[in-house]
Order: sequence, then structure tokens, then C-alpha cells
Amino acid sequence: MEPVHIKHAWAERGYSCTLWTDPPGQVWADFVHDVDELVLLLAGDLELSFLGQTVRPKVGEEVFIAAGVRHTVRNIGTTPNRWCYGYKPGQ
Repeated sequence: MEPVHIKHAWAERGYSCTLWTDPPGQVWADFVHDVDELVLLLAGDLELSFLGQTVRPKVGEEVFIAAGVRHTVRNIGTTPNRWCYGYKPGQ
């Protein structure tokens, strides 16, 4: 799925959409947002940890993170990854 299609689909559901690229080994630790978040892997490898679980989505797989949930995102691959994230404002 191309980022423009994701942006449109997420907008219909009330979410923003930002394309992001991380180098191998990048870690975004212990984030908490006051709104719901969606994450979708486009290329490479990604690991998300939250609520005592760790998920490794496949390319094209969407992950939902509820508002107020502490989470960590990692590029666990050996190449840069590309992923989209979006927030649902106005909750």
C-alpha cells in the first residue's frame, strides 16, 4: 500500500498520517500519547512493545496503540525501515 492511499484511508477514520524512516537499531522508548495511534510498516523490520507484549508486524500490517499506553518502537532490522504513524486528534 502506498503512503498516499494510507493517508486517505486513515483520514476517513479520523487519523493523521506521517511517513517515517529509521536507521537500523533506532529505538523510540517509553512514549505515551493522549490520543489513539496507528502504526503501519511499509518496509524493513519493526518491533513495538506495549501492555506487556511485543509485536513484530509484517509489511502492510496495522497496529493500534490506545491513548495513554506507554510504548516503545524499534527498528530491529539491518536496513532502514519505512513506516507510517498517525494520531486521532480531538478525542
